[in-house]
Amino acid sequence: MIQQILLSPPGAFVFFLTLTYGIYRLGGSIAAPGEPHEDKHLSYTGGEKVPPPTTGQLSYHAFFRLALLFAILHVATLVLAMLPRDVVSHRVASLYTIGIAISALVLAKEEA
Repeated sequence: MIQQILLSPPGAFVFFLTLTYGIYRLGGSIAAPGEPHEDKHLSYTGGEKVPPPTTGQLSYHAFFRLALLFAILHVATLVLAMLPRDVVSHRVASLYTIGIAISALVLAKEEA
């Protein structure tokens, strides 16, 4: 009976919710008490009260090029893994890999 309750999704949810709450309360009871401070809930700024003003505009161009490179490589890996194992597919995979390598080289190239 108890095994059927724990193996049902609502029963497992209630069990793990209760277990998580118990661990949370146990951790709160053994943790060191904190002292109240006005900066306690501020976001971390490296010890500074206010972050210094920035003068330049951030560019995400390099980030998006890198993200596109990883996306292309992941899709290429997925496509190559799903090809059937015959001679024609190996030729297609070779051409596809060469195209992906050229795309990766263009994306990874430093801008002047």
